[in-house]
Amino acid sequence: MINEKEIAIVGGSGFVGSFLSKILDKNKTSYHIYDLNLNIENDNVTFADVTSLDTLESIKNTSVIINLAAEHRDDVSPTSKYDDVNVEGARNICTVARKNNINKIIFTSSVAIYGFAPNNTDESGKPNYFNDYGRTKFLAEAIYKEWQEEDPLNRTLTIIRPTVIFGPGNRGNIYNLLKQIASKKFIMIGNGNNIKSIAYVENVAAFISHSMSFKPGINIYNYIDKPDFTMNQLVSNTRKVLFNKNNVGLRIPLFLGVMAGYFFDALALILNKKLSISSIRIKKFSNSSQFNTSISKSGFVPKIHADKAWENTIKYEFLSNNSNSRTFDTE
Repeated sequence: MINEKEIAIVGGSGFVGSFLSKILDKNKTSYHIYDLNLNIENDNVTFADVTSLDTLESIKNTSVIINLAAEHRDDVSPTSKYDDVNVEGARNICTVARKNNINKIIFTSSVAIYGFAPNNTDESGKPNYFNDYGRTKFLAEAIYKEWQEEDPLNRTLTIIRPTVIFGPGNRGNIYNLLKQIASKKFIMIGNGNNIKSIAYVENVAAFISHSMSFKPGINIYNYIDKPDFTMNQLVSNTRKVLFNKNNVGLRIPLFLGVMAGYFFDALALILNKKLSISSIRIKKFSNSSQFNTSISKSGFVPKIHADKAWENTIKYEFLSNNSNSRTFDTE
């Protein structure tokens, strides 16, 4: 039985949602999860698919809809899934909100809408997406904005654009980097001076909780945990925690790394198999992805510093036994 005026978390059984649930539990905030995945350690879960309006009908008596559901991996096939989940899903969420007089929506978008943006791009940055993920997140934002503008004095829309999110249990690109370093198979590609903005999952979840108090209007925030790091710093910090070595280890020129990426692209095509190394992954690794944020203006202060968050994640994954804990497959 769903309680009156619970927080509705769509896609809440995923990586960010699992940490958000813990924060809401700690704060004794009533919530309910709507997700495709019912196999989680939480009793407050109802099956829902954002691509199916009928399955969202159970979202009622809700003061806030938090939409975490997304199609986001690099290798989604067919690519129409990005539009089905990210765009039509947004449309369906807004339909449910209108029907049930729900006036507050929090949507997790992405810095992917900026594409390969200039360093320190903030919330005023020009959309310049280069893939279907960024494109469909941008289109979803427009749908939510249209919903808010229908009743601007009463409706609250918060759009959160995180950079790459990492933390315990995540199995995305940052974990793959850490795993390579831990296995002593990592080779630094390029000079390593490219800068990366990162976001720790517990801090992202805390900001989502914080944003539930925002007043009517449109609030847009990049989520970044400052300070930013160069790849040299991230790799050397990792090696220091794991091996007590304050360096990056073996390094090769960028052009050799890109050539290797193209080789693995061809091999994947021949084998008809997805490989962990590709030219696009190497290009992402060697490019800067540095963003700025105005989050401090909202009054939010992250509890866990980026340095400590990085160290905590390494220790959780490689220096303690958490093999029976749940993991989350992301990019």
